[in-house]
Amino acid sequence: MATIVQTLIHPVFPRAHTSPISPFVAKMKQQFLSLDIPLPAMPLMGTGHSLWDHKPIEPYLPSGHDEPEITTWFLDTRELWPGENILTAPGAAEALALVSVAEQKIITTKMFIADAKMSLASALLKRAYITKVLGVSWKDIKIARKGNEKHGKPCAVDEYGRPIEGIDFNVSHQNGLVALVGWDGRRRQRYSPNGHIMGVLSPGATPEDVMVGIDIVCVNERENAMSTIEQEGFDGWVDIYDAVFSDEERWTMKYDVDYVTLLDGTHLPAKDVGRNDRVLKRNQSLTCVTQTGREHTFPSELLIDAKLRRFYTYFCYKEAYIKLAGEALLAPWLKQLEFFNVRSPKPGVVARCSTHGTWGEEVDDVEVKLHGRVVDDVKMKIQAFEEDFMISSAIQGAIDGLTIPAFQKLDLALDVLSCAVDETLDRKDSFMDMQAEIIKAPEVQCPDHLLSPWESRYW
Repeated sequence: MATIVQTLIHPVFPRAHTSPISPFVAKMKQQFLSLDIPLPAMPLMGTGHSLWDHKPIEPYLPSGHDEPEITTWFLDTRELWPGENILTAPGAAEALALVSVAEQKIITTKMFIADAKMSLASALLKRAYITKVLGVSWKDIKIARKGNEKHGKPCAVDEYGRPIEGIDFNVSHQNGLVALVGWDGRRRQRYSPNGHIMGVLSPGATPEDVMVGIDIVCVNERENAMSTIEQEGFDGWVDIYDAVFSDEERWTMKYDVDYVTLLDGTHLPAKDVGRNDRVLKRNQSLTCVTQTGREHTFPSELLIDAKLRRFYTYFCYKEAYIKLAGEALLAPWLKQLEFFNVRSPKPGVVARCSTHGTWGEEVDDVEVKLHGRVVDDVKMKIQAFEEDFMISSAIQGAIDGLTIPAFQKLDLALDVLSCAVDETLDRKDSFMDMQAEIIKAPEVQCPDHLLSPWESRYW
C-alpha cells in the first residue's frame, strides 16, 4: 500500500480556464506542507475555479453555542502495549490500525518501543480530540502540519486540506508520558452539501484566534548534563544554550535557586540556602543555618539538582510558548523571548504501588516578555508530576475568561479507543497485511551530533 503523505501542489486547471492563484491561497499552500491525505487537484465541474477557491455553502447552524473551552489530557504509556516490539505488543495492532499509513510507518520504525508507544499515543490523542470537538467520524479526520513539514504544528483540515477554524491543539511526550492541550472555540462549523466540515481559505491568525502549546520535560534525563557539569561546572552547562536563553535568563539559572531538597525530603528555601547559591561545582560540602537557627550540611550535588530543575523549568516554559505557533527550533526570536518570576514547581512522588503517580505543585504566575515588552495576551502554567516530570501549558489570543484546567488522566480503552471502536475491525486486517512491508522500512535515527535535550526532543 502506497503512502498517502503528499506535499501540497498547485491545482491543475484546464487550459481554457487558466487563472492566477490568489495571494491568500498561495500563502496557505506554503503554510500547510505535509498532509496524511491526498488532495484533489481537479477543478469543480462547470467552473473555472479550483477546489482551493471553492466557497462552502452556508451551513446548518445548530443551537446551543457554548463558551470556548480548554482541554488538558494526559496519557501514561509506560504500562501500555508491553513487550519489545510495537508490532507484536498486545493490543498494538488494533491501535495502529486507527492511524494513517504514514504514521504507522513512523511509529513502527522507531528504534525503541518506548518511543513507538509515545508516538502512537500522540497520534491517537490528536484524533480523539478532533472527534470530540468537531463531532466528525474518526475515519473522516484529516490532519496537516503548519509551516515546516517535519516540525510544524499539527492541525485539523477539511477534505480539501484547508484548516478548520475554531480549533487548536498541541501534543508533547517525554519518557512515557503524553499530554495534549486543546482549544475549542465552539464555533458553528460550515458544511459542504455532502455534510463534511469545511475549512477556511486563509490561514492567517486573527486577534480573536486562540493558540495553545504544551511541553513535557523529565529532569532525570541528565547524563549529558552531569558529564558537562563535572568537567565545566553548572555554568558551562547553561552556556551551551546561549543561543536559546537570554543573558539575564542564563545568569539567574546559574546563581539563583528556588529551594534545595535535602535527602530527608526537607525543602530549604532560597533564603536559608544563602550565598551557597553561588556554588557551581559538584563534590563540595555546603553548610547553612536556617532562620530558626538549625544548621544543615549537605552535598553540593543537591544544590546542582535544584538548579538543574530550575533550568528545565525555563526550558519547559520556552518550548511550550514557541509551540503556540509551531515554530519550534526555527523560531528566530528565542533569545528575545524571556521569562521572569520563574519558580520550579515542587515535585510529587514517584508511582510505587500504582501507576497513577502524584501531581506536585502548580505554578501559574510566570511573566513573559518578548523583545523587552510584556506579553499580556498569554497565560502559562507549569505543574510537577511525580518526582521528575514537569508539564507546561500555554494559551494565547482572546483568552479573557479562559483558564488552564487540571490535567485529566485518560484511560486508553474507555476514553480514546472507544471513539473509533467500530473502525478497528474494518482496518485491522489491512494493517496486518502491511506489516511485512513496514518492518522493512529504514530506521530513522537521531544524528550523533544531536546531544542536547533541546534538539533530541524532536526525534
